[in-house]
Amino acid sequence: METIKLKINKRTSYGKALLELIKIGINEKKGVEIVDENEPNSATIKAIEEVEKGKTFKVKDSKDLFKELGI
Repeated sequence: METIKLKINKRTSYGKALLELIKIGINEKKGVEIVDENEPNSATIKAIEEVEKGKTFKVKDSKDLFKELGI
């Protein structure tokens, strides 16, 4: 399988038509999928969740940061 990266402007009529054509093709044929590269990976999702839960710490300066990190 080959991966082809396209940048399509969803706001233009041509972009909308092209996306619709691709979606129709995907529904009719197997082996084609739209990959959204902007989705965060599992590590990033976990980090975002920790920040949302308040699991962060504050430091005064770089020396304090290194101390907190044990470096």
